[in-house]
Amino acid sequence: MKRFDFKISAAVFFVAAIFYMELILRAFTCKLFFTVGLIPVALFSALAGLGLWGICSFFGEKAARGITIGVFSFLFVLFSTQTVYQNFFGKYLIIFSLTAGGADQIVGEGIVKNTLLAILQGLPAIALFSLPMALAIAFFGKKIIIKRKKPLVSSAIVAAALGVNLALIGVISLFPSMSAIQSGMFDPNLAVGNFGLLRTETLDIKYNLLGIEQDTSLETEADPEDIDPTPEEEEQAPVYTPNISDVTFPQGETDQALAMLNEYFSQKEPTYKNEYTGRYEGYNLIYMVAEGFSPYAIHPTLTPTLYKMQQEGFKFNNFYTPIWGVSTSDGEYTACTGLIPKSGVWSFYTSGKNYMPYTLGNMFRGIGVDRVFAYHNHTHSYYHRDISHPNMGYNYKGMGSGVEKYVKKVWPESDLEMITGSLPEYLSSTEPFHAYYMTVSGHLNYTRIGNSMVAKNWNLVKDLDCSEQVKGYFACNIELDRAVEKLLAELNAAGVADKTVIAITPDHYPYGLEADGGDTYAVWRELLGHEVETTFELYKSCFLLYCQGDESAPVVDKYCYAADILPTLLNLFGFEYDSRLLTGSDILSTSEGLVIFSDRSFITDYGKYDAGIGEFTPHDPTCFPSEEKELEYVASMKAAVNNRFKTSAKILEKDYYGYLFRD
Repeated sequence: MKRFDFKISAAVFFVAAIFYMELILRAFTCKLFFTVGLIPVALFSALAGLGLWGICSFFGEKAARGITIGVFSFLFVLFSTQTVYQNFFGKYLIIFSLTAGGADQIVGEGIVKNTLLAILQGLPAIALFSLPMALAIAFFGKKIIIKRKKPLVSSAIVAAALGVNLALIGVISLFPSMSAIQSGMFDPNLAVGNFGLLRTETLDIKYNLLGIEQDTSLETEADPEDIDPTPEEEEQAPVYTPNISDVTFPQGETDQALAMLNEYFSQKEPTYKNEYTGRYEGYNLIYMVAEGFSPYAIHPTLTPTLYKMQQEGFKFNNFYTPIWGVSTSDGEYTACTGLIPKSGVWSFYTSGKNYMPYTLGNMFRGIGVDRVFAYHNHTHSYYHRDISHPNMGYNYKGMGSGVEKYVKKVWPESDLEMITGSLPEYLSSTEPFHAYYMTVSGHLNYTRIGNSMVAKNWNLVKDLDCSEQVKGYFACNIELDRAVEKLLAELNAAGVADKTVIAITPDHYPYGLEADGGDTYAVWRELLGHEVETTFELYKSCFLLYCQGDESAPVVDKYCYAADILPTLLNLFGFEYDSRLLTGSDILSTSEGLVIFSDRSFITDYGKYDAGIGEFTPHDPTCFPSEEKELEYVASMKAAVNNRFKTSAKILEKDYYGYLFRD
């Protein structure tokens, strides 16, 4: 019997292999596989393959084989790395993270075990990505055939591939949603789903490595009064003044981005002062961004202090903590600045060179408070906090710059040790203070091996009727609870507990609870009692705002998120600020609730918009008088969300606060 002897053109192999790798990445990392984005992914893959074929056709078989093996070895590393990183952090790795020292931090900070675990979990995808490389090594020149062409023909092939590629980019620009991702709102997660990884990498290089400025045009938003789905007669209410400052927006600005910002903020509706304005004026503030914290960490017996704060403090029933591109750092940036982080860079690190007048450290210093400290119980320079945090007005200490005096070097480090050791540095019965903490005890992975906090508190959770991961998660947060318990005890001992506000919010949801074997959300199903909805519900979170003795803390049903924390605190403490210049808004104001997610999905008081499928679902189907009114409302809110992304990015890029206020 004659053996089947297949041979294929190198052009076919290149096109098929690249598209195959894009499909594997899509299957392992994208929420939705079958979307319209598959079409440009296929086209960009084909053009990349044809371009590679054209380049190889300049050379003889031996050189072409070397080029092919080299290219697919590189693609193997690229696609494997991005899949592992995305599955571990929920985001794709950006070039800025490598140039800013991110790789060195991971290797040097005791996180290697977690990285190795992520690689082990990603082995199925890694094995699949290795196939094109293996085929090229085994069969190039034997079964995969390439013929050397005349230089003019090879040049024509490469030129045609590039020309059609540019034409495809032009066609995409005709579709508003895709054009925005490509030119005005670059986000790796959105770009991979719509264009594929290779096109995404070129955009990352273009905007974030080469620094080419993105589109500065804004979208048209309707007047809030024109789009209110359910207009009601105005009730007689106290008249409050707007939260604005005496700022002049320069006219005739020649820089397009600055001109755009001036126009936008001069016309933006501010939020107004309200019955809670100045409620805590003159009080101390302790603010914590807690690593991997969530409502599921709050338990009446395991974490009783956190439970007490939740029950007796402000109750924000619809608070969300979206995840952004640089997980912890971006979550911290949003909670501290009231801005959406810019995709593709480390926004907090980048802000370290900017003027940041509205951060809490600078605000407290502005009213004469000298005891303004920030602490982190891991390496002080991690994510370059040694640059960003002093710029926020803090006397900043981390491991390596003072905290190591009272925190043992383990992984992760103890929140209790950090609180206990740092309190004497600022706590006084007479002098006002503000302290900020970025905790680390709640860091993944939630296992006894490799997590010192799980091992330390294991005896307190070992008999619980739940999975090992949930036990580990509780064990980590018991350390946070003990830290807050110690904090309250010392505040009471100093006689200032009833004059000190404590605010606690997560940096991101605990994604370390995912990837439990082959069932990604098994632990979430265990915690919730049902399948978790991954566009919105996964990010539903908590914001604890507590002051001992304050028995009139309100219940707030308004939809809100981490960017709203800063303006809410500024209003509560009676600071003068300009609400127009922050992306978030005072939760306690009369403004409409709005939660913005990294993929441009959003929730308002009227409904939820899932950008992944382009679908809006009203909370109450009867709240819109007509379908036309609903469509008008959704279009305006989409524009408002897109504008907030763009203006937040430009504030960071252009040092806009310095431009307005520094002189």
